[in-house]
Amino acid sequence: MRTTYPSRHPAASFRWTRLASRARGLAMALALPLIAPLALNGCGYNTIQSYDEQAAQAKQNIDAQLQRRADLIPNLVNTVKGFAAQESEVLTAVTQARAGLVGALQKPGGSDPTELANANQQLTSALGRLNVTVEAYPELKSNENFLRLQDELTGTENRIAVSRTDYNGAVRLYNEYIRKFPAVLTAKATGATPRTYFEVTDAAARAAPTVDFKK
Repeated sequence: MRTTYPSRHPAASFRWTRLASRARGLAMALALPLIAPLALNGCGYNTIQSYDEQAAQAKQNIDAQLQRRADLIPNLVNTVKGFAAQESEVLTAVTQARAGLVGALQKPGGSDPTELANANQQLTSALGRLNVTVEAYPELKSNENFLRLQDELTGTENRIAVSRTDYNGAVRLYNEYIRKFPAVLTAKATGATPRTYFEVTDAAARAAPTVDFKK
């Protein structure tokens, strides 16, 4: 039996080359949808995006709870002022700390976790001083509106604590992953950088609240 080869005529060779090229192109087109996901998963790109999105969502939850805390402060200050207007220094400190938190939340370009943590801690310290002061006003301590606000603030603070834990956990997972091979190469190529933890870095903000009862 004789084997038939493609014609060596120039026109026939050209047609044969075109057919072969089309066949290779078709094969690549069919294989690309299968290869691309494997390549992206293999280099860690998809996982980086997934972990980054989880951290971003957790960050939004912190912002939402901090904003709720800030929204409760004006009513609390007004309620205390109705019974203890003379405690202007403590009330002013709470108002200023609240303004600092709102400013950090509304920072152009997006809030920074470290700034939020420090601002929130400043507010916590100011509220601590306020709570100590309130002990001297029995009528205020039993006021229904004051008690309701205290309960709402406590609930919000608990949710902030949970959100902080979730966010820091998501950040740790993301940061550790982009340092590992081969994800570290993908992170460098795509500009993925470590995220900042939600933690207090300002030593002054950590100071325990103090009240001078001589004033």
